[in-house]
Amino acid sequence: MVRYRGIESDLDKHLFLGALMDRNETLFYRILMENIKDMAPIVYTPTVGQACIKFGQIYRRPRGMYFSREDIGQMTTMVYNWDSDDVDVIVVTDGSRILGLGDLGVHGMAIPIGKLALYVSAGGIHPRKVLPVTIDVGTNNPKLLNDSLYLGLADRRLEGAEYARVIDEFMYAVYQRWPDVLVQFEDFSNNNALPLLNKYRDRFLCFNDDIQGTGSVALAGVLSSLKAQGLKAHDIVNQRIVCLGAGSAGLGVVNSIYQGMILEGMTHEEAKNNFWLVDHEGLLGTKRLESLSSQQKQFCREDIDENLSLLEVVKRVKPTILLGLSGAARTFTQDVVQEMAKHVERPIIFPMSNPTSLAECTAKEAFEWTNGKCLFASGSPFDPVQINGKTFYTSQGNNMYIFPGIGLGAVVSKATKITDSMFYAASQTLATTVSEEELARGQVYPDITQIREVSKRIAVEVCKIAIKEKLARVELPDNLEDLQDFVEQSMYTPYYAPLVTTV
Repeated sequence: MVRYRGIESDLDKHLFLGALMDRNETLFYRILMENIKDMAPIVYTPTVGQACIKFGQIYRRPRGMYFSREDIGQMTTMVYNWDSDDVDVIVVTDGSRILGLGDLGVHGMAIPIGKLALYVSAGGIHPRKVLPVTIDVGTNNPKLLNDSLYLGLADRRLEGAEYARVIDEFMYAVYQRWPDVLVQFEDFSNNNALPLLNKYRDRFLCFNDDIQGTGSVALAGVLSSLKAQGLKAHDIVNQRIVCLGAGSAGLGVVNSIYQGMILEGMTHEEAKNNFWLVDHEGLLGTKRLESLSSQQKQFCREDIDENLSLLEVVKRVKPTILLGLSGAARTFTQDVVQEMAKHVERPIIFPMSNPTSLAECTAKEAFEWTNGKCLFASGSPFDPVQINGKTFYTSQGNNMYIFPGIGLGAVVSKATKITDSMFYAASQTLATTVSEEELARGQVYPDITQIREVSKRIAVEVCKIAIKEKLARVELPDNLEDLQDFVEQSMYTPYYAPLVTTV
């Protein structure tokens, strides 16, 4: 740790931990678990974004598996190149939309590697039972196509039926070898993310973290924010929500909150009327229907001029919640935030875009422009803010609050699929783990040092739903205390296994 703390650059720290992972996996996970608050941003976002950008330069050794369009017809054989017959979780990307950085092709492999390190450290999945995967279907990034250090196929991306054929063969290959495996889709482009999720979610045990995980953690933050104002979860039905960003992440968050409103008793039409979505062209309205996806069309407004700017929407709607999932830095301007604060006692402001450089506003800006009144959470970490001698605490709406627990529950129960009710239960559970002291400081998520306990509680709820919905493929304890013990005992803890067994 002395050597680690002596390293100045976050990227160099990332490389140091990666080298330790290669040499001594047990020690790596022990250190990561004991220093999760400091190291999670190094292992994963925001530092992992830098690692993806420089992946070709910093590449040291292979980790995980790569499948490409050149492997069509061979994937069911290729999966046996992996030397484990027991894989619980696969994180897969095609590198088409890495964080907010765009198309990085196979250099996006740092994402599955980092994500699975959190599955192990935060969710207790055994490191020998995880598999990072990148599917190489080319890249449309001209810089990478002309980069001699680019590690993937230097061709433009496959699209349409050719692309679908590669993904199909991959999915059937991995489930042919590992029938119980959970596949998490990660950083797929907006035009593929939701169609792939809808195509496979009822056939295989899978989910998309950018859509469902981000939505679930944002919903938990909203529920905690309501609680901080002395409101109940049911009061979510009274919120007016403006979301900047109508891609897969934005739609995932909006849909999660929308489903929460329905579960609290609203009709679909009533819930839909609580949302206003804004993209780079302005407010989504009915005149743009031909250019919008089916899910975007669901939230188009007919009662207000379309293509209005974010500021104009805020002026007219007077939102209680402002969400940012646009990947466009500093779009929550002073005018926008102050206009919102005029009409709301405690505005809920969530700039969720990653990495930090692409956040819609900083914590300092949000607190200063609202005179410290806002409830703030972001996708990347920000330090506490000092204003006039008072400290305002921030919260990071990190998906790691959700996906490790979802994964653990699915693995323990051997669920046949991941349902929306599992994600809603995860949101509710996460919100209940925020202490009164944390709420009083303005935090809407628990301290990240509690992540193993959070994951365990979420996993228990996932198991309960798997039992209730008859999705569990193993017999689980009926008693809650026994179920909690069963989940806890299933969680990996790093220790050195004895080489010699004594009698």
